[in-house]
Amino acid sequence: MILIGQYDSSYVRRMGIALRLYGLPFEHRPWSVFSESEKVQALNPLMRVPTLVLDDGDVVADSSSILDHLDSLVPPEKRLLPQAGPERRQVLKVMTLATGFADKGVSLFYELHLHETPSAYFVERCRSQIATVLAALEAERAARPGDFWFGRITHADIAVACAWRHVSEAHPGLIDPAAYPALSAHCAGMEALPVFQEISQAFIAPA
Repeated sequence: MILIGQYDSSYVRRMGIALRLYGLPFEHRPWSVFSESEKVQALNPLMRVPTLVLDDGDVVADSSSILDHLDSLVPPEKRLLPQAGPERRQVLKVMTLATGFADKGVSLFYELHLHETPSAYFVERCRSQIATVLAALEAERAARPGDFWFGRITHADIAVACAWRHVSEAHPGLIDPAAYPALSAHCAGMEALPVFQEISQAFIAPA
């Protein structure tokens, strides 16, 4: 398999970490959707990363579909998403909040840096949404002691930590770690894991 995209994207990094944790071999091509857009678009008409090229040449073109495919390649007991019941719903809830947080971070960056005149309304809206999501995630994490959100590592743990780092680096000073002690500790613990240190890249502003 070939994973396309740079690891400073929280979406791409989540895929790389899942692949490593599952022990699935893959090649990484850190193509940029800005400077190498033609190469990305030749495989994915949406010109979006992550993009996963399978061994048979088929292409999986978005994060949710990629994780669904990767989960299908390992036994149910090893999957990073519970297969049924309330825990599955709860993990998906945290994942949804984390990916929404990441989405707003990207939208805010584009508004501030790629538009000649940023919309003050849109900027404030994104910042408000980010703060509200972080407050919800903080309350969720504070209620669950332990190294991982649900007792063992899941896609939720990975999604939150990857989004936290990406938004923190793309928007220095936007997030006050002291305001979210449970989340901050969670993300620091995840970043200390060998797989997080291996699958890692400092944020590079698009150009």
